[in-house]
Amino acid sequence: MASLRDIKSRITSTKKTSQITKAMQMVSASKMNRAEANAKAYVPYMEKIQEVVSSIANGSTGASHPMLVSRPVKKTGYLVITSDRGLAGAYNSSILRHVHKTILERHKSNDEFVIIAIGRVGRDFFVSRDMHVELEVTGVPDQPSFADISSLAKSTVNLYLNELCDELYMYYNHYVSPIQQDVTETQVLPLADFNTSNAALTSYEFEPNAEEILEVLLPQYAESLIYGALLDGKASEHSARMTAMKNATDNAKELIDSLSLQYNRARQAAITQEITEIVGGAAALE
Repeated sequence: MASLRDIKSRITSTKKTSQITKAMQMVSASKMNRAEANAKAYVPYMEKIQEVVSSIANGSTGASHPMLVSRPVKKTGYLVITSDRGLAGAYNSSILRHVHKTILERHKSNDEFVIIAIGRVGRDFFVSRDMHVELEVTGVPDQPSFADISSLAKSTVNLYLNELCDELYMYYNHYVSPIQQDVTETQVLPLADFNTSNAALTSYEFEPNAEEILEVLLPQYAESLIYGALLDGKASEHSARMTAMKNATDNAKELIDSLSLQYNRARQAAITQEITEIVGGAAALE
């Protein structure tokens, strides 16, 4: 049995750990609320730009753009959104495990795909497995603005326009609730399918013409998809970290209770032993 000093030391260190995890839980909860609000505030913009692009692409005759046309796939791009730090439960491992499994199933050679990594954890994961990371960005703020990833988003779209990859998939954790984040796969390019079932297409007049409008609007739309996924992923990251820190705090409290019970038993046994020795010594003197 451990000594009283050892048990007391473990109780003290566990209490300090629980204080840290409790503080991290509260910080993550505050960040999650802001990130969730940012993600929801971005939805109306996404819906409107999707409506406009759908109307132009599907409602105009003769309008075409390389981003709307599927071509034979020689190389696939995978944009993976992870965090820069750990202590977020299964937030990173679940998405990286899914992406890695998908790549192994679809490709036989590293020459058939490229990785675009947002987040240090994802970047390090693929580099350690000798998978080619074409583009990367780390150190993204907890409440990111479009300027933080604008360069990467434009470079990613240019990979497709320059035919360095023939399709682009994006993987991130979709925020459902503070306790649920779903790994999501989205085809970003080519922009072949638009959800236009909710409303009829709006009639637009183009100046100078539809093709020139698409030339400007489609890259912006693809970049907005990436930014929207990043906002969604950030909300998922903070909620996952909040849940992980709450579980760590609860586990610490359970451990403290168990150690306290063990400490009290050991202390009582020591007191009983001392009394027994005193009584035995007194009896020997009689």
